[in-house]
Amino acid sequence: MDSRKLLVDTMSELMWERGYSDTSPRDVRERSGVGQGSMYHHFPTKRDLALAALERNVDDLVPAGSELDGPGDPMARIEAYLMRPRDVLKGCKVGRMTQDPQVREDPALLAPVSRAFAQAHANLVGVLREAIAARELRDDLNPEQLAHTLMAVLQGGYVLAIAQQDPGPFDDARAGAIDLLRAASPSVLNQERN
Repeated sequence: MDSRKLLVDTMSELMWERGYSDTSPRDVRERSGVGQGSMYHHFPTKRDLALAALERNVDDLVPAGSELDGPGDPMARIEAYLMRPRDVLKGCKVGRMTQDPQVREDPALLAPVSRAFAQAHANLVGVLREAIAARELRDDLNPEQLAHTLMAVLQGGYVLAIAQQDPGPFDDARAGAIDLLRAASPSVLNQERN
């Protein structure tokens, strides 16, 4: 692996573990084994390295969301997305950055985070619209609001799991979201009326 990629991968992991504020260039050099000269050749500042690492983290998040696009049953794709394996006790690589004051206060560092959530939202809205069109969800549901709800369930699930050091609350939250989606099926509504 070349030194640039090693630095970005290492910064990505450290930011996920500690956040931007609590990660120093020295931490990155020590963990990566890359020398100071090489580090500053590729990244003149910590912020430059952090931007590259954030872009990598966004690339990791967005393809996962793109699994919502594609062939097959829309509800099955939504359920697969919600239930896919995640490193719950470490939290979301991108969502974690919203808790770091230095990231929140720097528009350049916050931009990739904001862009990642906007793309994830758009992916969810798209598949929710497909589910409504396929009559898997009621047509009176607002896909924009529902996409925000599902994102909040995942992000909030991470917070609850980390606070309790137990993945159970995360698993419960996403299973509950699936139960609510299934309850919003027109066929369920018709069964209740009969």
